[in-house]
Amino acid sequence: MMDDASHAARQTAEAQRTAEARQTLDARLTHDAGAASAASRRRIVLAEVAVVIMALIWGVNYSVIKFGTSIVPPLAYNGVRVALAALAMLMIAILWGGTPPRRRDVFSLLALGMLGNGIYQIFFAEGIARTRAGEAALVVGASPALIALFGWLRGVEHVDRRGMFGIALSFLGVGLIVLGRATSDTSGQDGSLFGDLLVLCGAICWAAYTVFLIPYTRRLNGLWIIALALIGGSVLLVATGARQIMRVSWTAIPMSAYWAILYAGLAGLVVAYILWYRGVKVLGPTRTHLYANLQPLIALIVAWLTLGERPTAWQGLGAATIVTGVLLTRVHASAET
Repeated sequence: MMDDASHAARQTAEAQRTAEARQTLDARLTHDAGAASAASRRRIVLAEVAVVIMALIWGVNYSVIKFGTSIVPPLAYNGVRVALAALAMLMIAILWGGTPPRRRDVFSLLALGMLGNGIYQIFFAEGIARTRAGEAALVVGASPALIALFGWLRGVEHVDRRGMFGIALSFLGVGLIVLGRATSDTSGQDGSLFGDLLVLCGAICWAAYTVFLIPYTRRLNGLWIIALALIGGSVLLVATGARQIMRVSWTAIPMSAYWAILYAGLAGLVVAYILWYRGVKVLGPTRTHLYANLQPLIALIVAWLTLGERPTAWQGLGAATIVTGVLLTRVHASAET
């Protein structure tokens, strides 16, 4: 009887110790889960702040480039700013990008960079030099819908009827802006239909570049992707703009032009690209693009305040149509993710 009582007491004590150990473990797991959840929320908030700053940088960039290309010829301006960005980004990739990509990937990214940071930048800078900064921002604002369309054509993104309707609305918005320019009686200094069409060609190049880049973003470090793409673009831009670069009297241009080159090169390309990559990595491409949709609104306000570009009714109607179309397209994508 004494042995049975002692055995029962030991079992009760062991059960109590086990229960206490479980309670301690549960409390620790709950604490760790809470800490992990808090860390995850901080990470998401910081990424959201990053992409808002990115949208601000790019929104201001339209007016900066418009100002810069009014002093320095567009090809010379673009060649210098993208070369500067490529050099800075290469140094960042060497320091923090880890192992460089294989030779085959290097050549592929250089070629893609010629499209996304070369041909696109030629169309963009030449176009924005001929039209209003805010108008260019609205045309580029249709890029997410173009990306969705090209992704669907390549079979890397599924687009249902709502998504297709959103794409069609975005194209309609661009058409309204172009139509407004075509029927406008304003002077060439205020903008041009040709400038809008050049910016639209640039947006098409950017969308194609983004879709072709997707497979590389899944297996390569983002810093190396950005650096090599910028190098590819700078090679093309310096080659095409060499004559204009040589003709510019760099000692005679005002300091403000140098600031415009520095901002558009280092902030508009290096800093904004890194923030964009951070957003895509933490928030995903869909939410990052939603924040990027702030660009046209910011660009319109900045161009109004700094360049005196008063928004027109056509721009307002086109902007509302583009934003609605992009939101339909991206909400569809968000539902899938």
